[in-house]
Amino acid sequence: MTHQLCWLTQTLTDVPQNHDWLSEGERAILAGMRFPKRRNDWLLGRWTAKRAICARQSPGSSAFSSIEIRAAADGAPEAYLNGKPAEVSFSISHSKDQGFCAVSPPGLLIGCDLEFVEDRKDPFVEDYFIPEEIAFCRSVPGKEALADNLIWSAKESMLKALRQGLSRDTRSVHIRPDPWEEETSWNTWTGQCIETSRIFHGWWRFLDGYVYTLASDQRTHSPEQLLV
Repeated sequence: MTHQLCWLTQTLTDVPQNHDWLSEGERAILAGMRFPKRRNDWLLGRWTAKRAICARQSPGSSAFSSIEIRAAADGAPEAYLNGKPAEVSFSISHSKDQGFCAVSPPGLLIGCDLEFVEDRKDPFVEDYFIPEEIAFCRSVPGKEALADNLIWSAKESMLKALRQGLSRDTRSVHIRPDPWEEETSWNTWTGQCIETSRIFHGWWRFLDGYVYTLASDQRTHSPEQLLV
């Protein structure tokens, strides 16, 4: 069976100024945040996730305050609807003022990441990539920055799907992008856990200066954009 991954992006300007869309628990967490950037990033992530979940579960739903995004014991976000676990898998990312959320049916392990493409110096690549990934990045002349950010983003997506994030050594997973012709369309990549040989399946695209990546523990159809 092949599953469907859906995705949505939102910007900071899409986030409502009032906080009526937050649950009571979320408003309490927000009240404890002192720094504007952290508050904005947190709000953007919650808003994007709630819009994506509502669009997939019930198009046009505006009962955002009935959905609560909580951090699980391992730090991964989980969704609750009216106090009960929501039947959805999802992942959140953000870069600059843009939020990105992937959603799928429950039972699928997924991760997503969004990176603004910028030059990453050699020490960064050498510290966080394995030799095969470095060789790939240097095999695409003129697109090294895209390749560097693609590998890094795919690693983040896969580690999120594993529910470990950057608490785990990024060199413990091996990212293999497949050949591509059109980088603005969805392209495939494969990720492998070096310790266990476990395989993850991924998608990526480059658009408007950002690289988007998604990972899942099962094969999926090409990602579908949600309409809101």
